Amino acid sequence: VVGKSTPTEREALRGVGVASALAGTQFSVVLTKAGKVYSFGQERMLGITENFATNNTVPQLVPDLSEHTIVQIDVGSEHVVALSDTGEVFTWGINNEGQLGVGHTNPVAGVVAVRSLSDKGIRQVAAGKCHSSFWTASPENRPCATSSTQLGLPSHVPSEYRQLQGMDLKLVRSRLQVLSYFSDTVYGSWRLLTYDPGTRDLPHLNNPLNSSHVRAVLAPRVHMLPSMRAIGRTMVQGRTYGPQITVHRLAQPDKPAQPIFTQISEQVVKLPSPDLRLPSRAWKIKLIGEGADDAGGVFDDTITEMCGELENSVVPLLCSTPNRAASTGQNRDQFLVNPDSSSPESLQHYRFLGILLGVAVRTRKPMDIHLAPSVWKRLVSLPLTTQDIESVDSLFVSSIKSLSNIDRSGITSESFDSVKPIERYHIQNSNGTLAPIVPGGEDIKLTFSNRRVFALQALRSRVEESDAQIEAILEGLASIIPVPLFRFMTAEALEQWVCGKPEIDLALLQKIVRYRDMDRTHYLVEWFWRIMNRFSNDDRVAMMRFVSGRSRLPTDIADVSQRFQIMKTDKSKDGLPTAQTCFFQLRLPDYTSESVMEEKLRYAIHNCRSIDMDNYMLARNVDNGQLLDDGII
Repeated sequence: VVGKSTPTEREALRGVGVASALAGTQFSVVLTKAGKVYSFGQERMLGITENFATNNTVPQLVPDLSEHTIVQIDVGSEHVVALSDTGEVFTWGINNEGQLGVGHTNPVAGVVAVRSLSDKGIRQVAAGKCHSSFWTASPENRPCATSSTQLGLPSHVPSEYRQLQGMDLKLVRSRLQVLSYFSDTVYGSWRLLTYDPGTRDLPHLNNPLNSSHVRAVLAPRVHMLPSMRAIGRTMVQGRTYGPQITVHRLAQPDKPAQPIFTQISEQVVKLPSPDLRLPSRAWKIKLIGEGADDAGGVFDDTITEMCGELENSVVPLLCSTPNRAASTGQNRDQFLVNPDSSSPESLQHYRFLGILLGVAVRTRKPMDIHLAPSVWKRLVSLPLTTQDIESVDSLFVSSIKSLSNIDRSGITSESFDSVKPIERYHIQNSNGTLAPIVPGGEDIKLTFSNRRVFALQALRSRVEESDAQIEAILEGLASIIPVPLFRFMTAEALEQWVCGKPEIDLALLQKIVRYRDMDRTHYLVEWFWRIMNRFSNDDRVAMMRFVSGRSRLPTDIADVSQRFQIMKTDKSKDGLPTAQTCFFQLRLPDYTSESVMEEKLRYAIHNCRSIDMDNYMLARNVDNGQLLDDGII
């Protein structure tokens, strides 16, 4: 069927009485009022065996369901679930994650009945991207989230909740029910609220969404459900990667290599934003002069390298917090937006940084970037306070407070000039550069009488010093994900969404692992997990980088887009392990002991942090006269 820009009636469905029509990835299904199912599109998704398939571009009756009356149907990305009037459940399509419910992950031809649910009284079905769900309650009778039956009543308060100790548990439950009802009310009316980051039609004090306290009591579903729905509706389907981006990592004798961030930024910011809204790789990396082909691992690896360039000042978009330079206060290991990087070229790079943050959300692959809490607050349009400035530059706030209240120390207008810390209306910005706090500030003299005005202007200057850079980041973010919905989010929620967990969660890793050529009782597997338990978090991060190209895991296991694979190889005993980052795969040779295995793992993860098969690949490419696309990293 040739693509059409206007709705067109399907002749094959005329007069059948359509009850619902659903679309998956390159296929569609239709349920009639008489309980019959039609499908068309990609052949393997039709639920029709080769003997019965005729023309996949025309809606065809699914023959295996012709003897059943189907009352509900739903589609995932590449599978279908159907429910009959007798409570039987049928599925067909791709089964690589076990989403068909048949007890294995092998391919399945045609429609299959889910026998394990035949006696469960199923009354509703649903399909996600790679999973399926079934309910024994009908939609109208399913308990709502605020129902008291959904909240338990523990016998005691766990010790970690110190502020709740000694409180009446029934009162705590009642308060939770009220908060849940409040969240449901906000969620039900979110389309009516003002949350455009660029508008100032509601003053801060009159707009509850501008309060971090209000946002903190909203349930995550208030921002996550609308956001994920918007992301899903704007996702590019049917493509595994976006436009190709070239990167020169190898320096030439007469020309040093540009930072990877700069190279990719200059190409990506010129691309149409819709082309980057993909579920996996927003672009495909081609490494010039290197043999690796990007099947996902090179994309991940370059994202991690760009994060390193940002935090190591290779690209001067970020600066360390002043607290780090002064070795005092909080957030010494965090970074601020550099107020001195304000050229048009720099603002384009900030826009690309916003694109990177958005891509991390869309692809569900967290970025290992350590922005200060005040930066995340700006990105969710929460106003900064003096406490936020103090959390990154405690000496500055202390000196401003001391200056404002200097009269309490016995200083008068006559003695002020001899002790004042600065002569004019200028201060050091967050990057240490002397800058006026108001236009012409270098010509305004600081006096005893105007010191408090100076203090207020100095604080405001710090709050607003990176406005242009933050706007550029938000512009890039908004081209990838729905930024207006950030007005329901806390700064912490956005940071977790973009960055995932800083600690590598072994329990989560063990839930998503898959073994090849061995099982979890194999001695190599048992040794591996004991070694991982002994590893520090830095070691575990290095392991993640070695096997995946990334340094972090998502916060939610549902956001893990790829299973971790461990497989045994036939390489020489006690050799180094290898990895295929494109496939999140660790390959282990045989080892004579656990200690030898640990030694080899430590060496590999700390000394083999980049693509390790380039010479091998280049040799094969020369022999074959072409670049081989086998995704080895």
